[in-house]
Amino acid sequence: MKLKIVLSFCFAFLLSIFAGAGIAHATGLPTAPVVGTLFTASLVPQDLAGSFRSGVYKEVWTGEVIKALEAAQKTTFLEGIRDYSQYVSAVGDEAQGIHMTYFGVEPEVLINNTTYPIAIQELNGEDVIITLDKYQTKATPVTDDELYALAYDKMKVVKDAHANAISKTKVKKALHSLAPGSNTAKMPVIVTTGPDDGTGRKRLTYTDLVNFKIALDNLEVPEEGRRLVLCTDHENDLMFQDQKFKDQYYNASSGKPYSQLGFEFHSFMTSPYYNPATKEKLSFGAVPGATSRRATIFFSLERASKASGWTKMYYSEAAKDPQMQRNLINFRHHYIVMPTREEGRGAIVSANV
Repeated sequence: MKLKIVLSFCFAFLLSIFAGAGIAHATGLPTAPVVGTLFTASLVPQDLAGSFRSGVYKEVWTGEVIKALEAAQKTTFLEGIRDYSQYVSAVGDEAQGIHMTYFGVEPEVLINNTTYPIAIQELNGEDVIITLDKYQTKATPVTDDELYALAYDKMKVVKDAHANAISKTKVKKALHSLAPGSNTAKMPVIVTTGPDDGTGRKRLTYTDLVNFKIALDNLEVPEEGRRLVLCTDHENDLMFQDQKFKDQYYNASSGKPYSQLGFEFHSFMTSPYYNPATKEKLSFGAVPGATSRRATIFFSLERASKASGWTKMYYSEAAKDPQMQRNLINFRHHYIVMPTREEGRGAIVSANV
């Protein structure tokens, strides 16, 4: 798409030079201003609401949405996760996928080896195609009357709204994907042990965090890249700790928690729900029950990955809708965040009193 835009600009520039030189020669006008005027005019989109060219318009707007989606990740727990976008390819006519080879074993490490040749150890893996999630927004109507009568740029507002909606949904889905489905030997899910917060929920305590760290240490989860995404309940619980701990935990100037206990702290408002009794995660989008609780999610950067596919704008012109005389706009975006192994993850769930 970027190449197509560059080629379009180059073609428009060359055409402006030749046409401008001819007009300047015939009229006696200065060549440079004529060429500049023609080139500027060639950049104005056509056909949208009678004055825009839908092809160029869609390419520019798609690029803006992509930038907005990328920028949204930079301030969340997704920043720093290994990106495999360069390996995304088409799967059939529509889907976007990525080939991931899962190595079930790690190579054996030899210490002070004196035996040669060194033995050969195959890492048998299986090539698995993982299909990226497809995010689609519902179409938004923009009438010709709105385009011409409103004092603000309705199209920009629509574009921003679609980009924000996709960003919020895919980040929420990403954290749900990284959260373990249940408590296992390699993915601990523990419950809080603090006092009742007044709603029948046990608060998160500093001791709970230490016990969770001990569980990860026993599993030999790498110390580098331990990322803990606090749900709002647990972040508030930590704020209720004594003043000394509060000062050590919370950076008032930045509004973000400090890292400690070997964890890189993040926070997120819409964390996944769990059943505290069974320690099982509710499916994405499921309506939580009366006893369900949000959870703090842990993952290791070494065991997480992400990938982006193509983003596309869909647009129908008002000129082709004589009855309603409205434009319709929506977007489609392919993206996925997933664990690379069923280990190095965990959760802390609020227990019910």
